[in-house]
Amino acid sequence: MRQSILVIEDDSDINDLLKRILTGAGYDVLQSYSGTEALLLLKTATPDLILSDLMLPGMSGEQVLAKLRGEPGSDIPVIILSAKDGITDKVGLLDGGADDYITKPFAPDEVLARVRVVLRRRKKSAPEEALVCKNIAVYPELRRVEVCGQELTLTAIEFDLLLTLMRSPGKVFSRERLYEEVWKDGYYGTDHTVNVHVSNLRKKLKEANPDEEYIQSVYGIGFRLVKS
Repeated sequence: MRQSILVIEDDSDINDLLKRILTGAGYDVLQSYSGTEALLLLKTATPDLILSDLMLPGMSGEQVLAKLRGEPGSDIPVIILSAKDGITDKVGLLDGGADDYITKPFAPDEVLARVRVVLRRRKKSAPEEALVCKNIAVYPELRRVEVCGQELTLTAIEFDLLLTLMRSPGKVFSRERLYEEVWKDGYYGTDHTVNVHVSNLRKKLKEANPDEEYIQSVYGIGFRLVKS
């Protein structure tokens, strides 16, 4: 079954270019030219991935991302396309739930490579029983997380990070290992990317149960899931 990608880009030339690049690689493409139009489309369609510009008419890409991440169970991966290339912009978007960031102007090969990496993370695994540690339960096949019996909404990357840690409670994972396990790609010294997503995950777990410490930092190495 072909995977589908929603492109949100108000520049029709760029939108059509992305469609040609993606359809040429075997993907089905949905096109939207504003944030409002995209959110309406998402009420009836569930793409495997979203490529979104930031500078959109009416509703910005940041607002679209915030709306998506505010919906329970909405973990569709989002790759941001933007001419903004400052580290503050990128960190802010990763903090807001974006899964990756591509700077304009972009090369077709880079777009396809990043799309493949993100979609590989979303590929369904074989059916598994729930993984349980302390009062966290993770259902890999359903991509569902419960803390103290209450469902927790995570982004795709946050879920995959937690799943990796849950499979080996107490084991220390280096940032390099986490990057390779979750991003399914070679490590390029992107400690900050890992740190941002682990920080977001830790914050959500803490908000769900302030009395527990779930993820522990191991100085100079990485992170581990606290077993008890």
